[in-house]
Amino acid sequence: MSAILRHPAATPATALAHFTARLAVETDVSDVARDLAAGVPGVVVVDVRSRESWDQGHVPGAVHIPVSEIDGTTLPFDVVVVVYCWGPGCNGAHQGGAAFARLGYRVKEMIGGFEYWAREGLPVELGDGTLARREVDALTGPTCLVPGA
Repeated sequence: MSAILRHPAATPATALAHFTARLAVETDVSDVARDLAAGVPGVVVVDVRSRESWDQGHVPGAVHIPVSEIDGTTLPFDVVVVVYCWGPGCNGAHQGGAAFARLGYRVKEMIGGFEYWAREGLPVELGDGTLARREVDALTGPTCLVPGA
């Protein structure tokens, strides 16, 4: 018996509702990078990690509001807040997203968090304002093409 088909696949309508609902509350690092580079208005990226984590490296252009400080935020309500924390093993973005939603903000999580931002070789701003960049992790994005491989 198929392990995949042990549970019947959803109908197309159920699958569409599921994936559309996820896209309403999630975005990925590539889409965030693209919008930040293009200066798309109406989006504020928020790092919800600690000061020490922020100083170690963060998304350039992000705002630092740790989860414990979200209730005191002064962000405008006409923006979409994109929250992130360390990565898939961290639920800080979930906590931050819930806190912003409770306050009445439209919010999305940047799935993969800062881990995948850095692993994809995107620019990282350090606490002193300097920019750095890691090599692309071959498990998260293309590094180069090798003929005959």
